[in-house]
Amino acid sequence: MAKQPDPINPAGAAPEGAEASNGKSPSLNVLAQYIKDLSFENPNAPHSLTQREKGPAININVNVNANPLSDANYDVLLSLSAKAEDGDKVVFSVELEYGGVFRIQGFPQEHMLPLLFIECPRLIFPFARQIVADATRNGGFPPLMIDPIDFAQMFQQRMAEEQAKAKVEAPPVTN
Repeated sequence: MAKQPDPINPAGAAPEGAEASNGKSPSLNVLAQYIKDLSFENPNAPHSLTQREKGPAININVNVNANPLSDANYDVLLSLSAKAEDGDKVVFSVELEYGGVFRIQGFPQEHMLPLLFIECPRLIFPFARQIVADATRNGGFPPLMIDPIDFAQMFQQRMAEEQAKAKVEAPPVTN
């Protein structure tokens, strides 16, 4: 079978300095994808399914975590939660923990966190988005289509928060 061209790097050339010590080009492979936890609640059904004058307020939260499984394999967990409320009543609530197992080889160490917290969730997000849409539709509502997520911005914000936290927790240096 012919090798498929890389859409990001059509020439197939590794970025300068990107070859691993064994001479292989860097690679990122999805080994598995899975639902770790899925919950859908429709606490006021069937009354919540009646026609409304306006749509409910929907609050969506997103989180990403990553854990090493071995030297080259990592588990990346994308957590999505959405709660629709009409005034003080919950219309529906959906929570999903969707994971992917990734093999990452040949990348410099300084690229690992961005790969794990930006690229890996970007690859599995469309699947998680579809699961949430199907769950809300199967619950009797229009499918909830979560807008694309800027994982790079989330990562930068998380790094800034951790740096600020580290500065606060670090004891002052005295001479």
